[in-house]
Amino acid sequence: MDRKIPLAVVAGPTASGKTALAIDIAKRFGGEIVSADSMQIYKYMDIGTAKPTAEERSECVHHLIDFVEPDQDFSVAQYTELAHPVIAGIYERGHLPVMCGGTGLYINSVVDDVTFGKMESDEDMRAELRGIAEREGNERLIEMLAEVDPVSAKRLHPNNLRRVIRAIEFYRLTGVPISEHQEMTKQTESRYRPVMFCIDHDREVLYERINRRVGIMLEQGLLDEVKRLMDMGFTAELNSMQGIGYKELFEYLDGRCSFEEAIENVKRGSRRYAKRQLTWFRRDKRIIMLEPGTAAEKAAEVISREMPEFS
Repeated sequence: MDRKIPLAVVAGPTASGKTALAIDIAKRFGGEIVSADSMQIYKYMDIGTAKPTAEERSECVHHLIDFVEPDQDFSVAQYTELAHPVIAGIYERGHLPVMCGGTGLYINSVVDDVTFGKMESDEDMRAELRGIAEREGNERLIEMLAEVDPVSAKRLHPNNLRRVIRAIEFYRLTGVPISEHQEMTKQTESRYRPVMFCIDHDREVLYERINRRVGIMLEQGLLDEVKRLMDMGFTAELNSMQGIGYKELFEYLDGRCSFEEAIENVKRGSRRYAKRQLTWFRRDKRIIMLEPGTAAEKAAEVISREMPEFS
């Protein structure tokens, strides 16, 4: 008998309908949802991160949402350390673990059981690298990373400064590219038996959904949410405030752009992020791409076949 833990995964770009599909799966198969979203971990940041609503959370149990202060550092290693026992607990209770999110690194690190060593960090080195980024721009750090780890340099976006710095730091402290380290850890057999899905919208349809979602977030009070965060003392430099929707409205509230420019930047940033997410997920051949209209039925059919213990 296969003793691996069954794990349903709903991945995909922003505004693709992941939450609704994950809830549908959880309700059909007696599941509990584990968030795999690097922004939904933060407290007080509800609208801009598109957290499941109170009503959605009442439909099934959600885990790993709303538990990190916005000024706290939080890494993918910490995420996996929390996610593994949460998933095991769901399965031990006789429920289907359903991972849902758009942060590909979180998903792959759990599904592939990536091991993160207890590597020391070097705060002086990080400060030095942050200084270079401030003086010469984030692209300069990407150039530095490309010299020692071209795989990570190609994969990471310059605005993801924390991970770019971490990748350079990792190489300097270990002599091994972090991309190579991640590949090596993938060689160990995973504890999971995953079925993975992604809702595959036509590109123009997805972009229209993103634009519409930004409008809805504004109607729900996104600007007031950002003002509250500022009033609480959270500053634009924090990693949490680099999230799309927060960064741009901070710039507006600081007088660095007009409101219209900020909103257009949110929409454009969201579309670009969705494109990068799709590239990431389409690379993973395990992921079943679903047509939007039949996504729920197709996912249910696959889970019934591959995980008969929950049918």
